[in-house]
Amino acid sequence: MADRRVRGSRTGRPIMALLDLIGRRWTLRVVWELRGEPLTARALRAACDEVSPTVLQARLGELRAAALVDHTPGQGYGLTAQGREFLEAFMPLYGFAERWAGAVDDTTPAG
Repeated sequence: MADRRVRGSRTGRPIMALLDLIGRRWTLRVVWELRGEPLTARALRAACDEVSPTVLQARLGELRAAALVDHTPGQGYGLTAQGREFLEAFMPLYGFAERWAGAVDDTTPAG
C-alpha cells in the first residue's frame, strides 16, 4: 500500500487523520443523525441533544472540509456520497457495539 500523506493528522496517515476527525466530540453523533434525510442546523442541534451551536458549526465545518457532509440551501445538511460510504463502513462497528453492550449488561454484577 502506498504511503500517502494527508492533512489533518500529525502522522499524515489517512487512517490517523480519519480517526482524529471522528474522535472529536460530537462528530460521530452528527454523522449518525444525518444518516437519513438532510437536517437543518436547528433540527440537527435538537437531534444531538442540544449540542452548543458553536460546537455544532465547528463540527459541520470540519465534516464539510473532509467532504463527508454538504449543505444544500433550503434542505439543510446531509451526507455526501463519501459520507454515506463512511457510514456504511462504520455499521459493522455499530453491530459489534450492540452485541458488546448486551454482553456487558449480561455479565456486569448488580451494584
